[in-house]
Amino acid sequence: MGMPKREEYRLRTLEKSDLEQLLEWRNSDRIRANMYNDQIINMDEHRKWFENHSNNESVIYKIFEFQCRPVGVVNVIQIDMRNKKCYWAFYLGDTNVPRGSGAVMEFLFLEYTFEVLQIRKLCCEVFAFNISTIKLHKKFGFTEEGCFKQHIFKNGKYEDVISMALLQDEWIINKPKIEIVCFGKS
Repeated sequence: MGMPKREEYRLRTLEKSDLEQLLEWRNSDRIRANMYNDQIINMDEHRKWFENHSNNESVIYKIFEFQCRPVGVVNVIQIDMRNKKCYWAFYLGDTNVPRGSGAVMEFLFLEYTFEVLQIRKLCCEVFAFNISTIKLHKKFGFTEEGCFKQHIFKNGKYEDVISMALLQDEWIINKPKIEIVCFGKS
């Protein structure tokens, strides 16, 4: 199949028309397995969540598209412009995408966060059992900043959570190498 082509992917603003698709992804077992809140959400709760986030300047949601088809979502929360830092999370809702699409989503999002929003430090929290996401973030230059021991009750026990971060200047230095890993040589 070859490398993903950058022009086949894009990030766009989450719209009301995306809510049904987003709720379907969010309630799937595969996505809930890695969420802090793993309860099934109903449409009313989901609409309220959308209304709350629509009026909140410290939150941004983007839909990730492959060939104009929504396949995932990324979000920035706790945007702190005084300290130029925020937290983020993402997932591929649709797995029927070319191999490497998750990495493309992360690449486009980091580019947006560091180069458009001008964020200096991007943070995230990942369950310690979510090895594939931790490995992916490390490929992009994220470092582990700590571990919250027995932090979140999930699967009948308290799970550890890894705190990770990437700095804007590290992204700028590593971006050309990462671009080649994601898309191949131009």
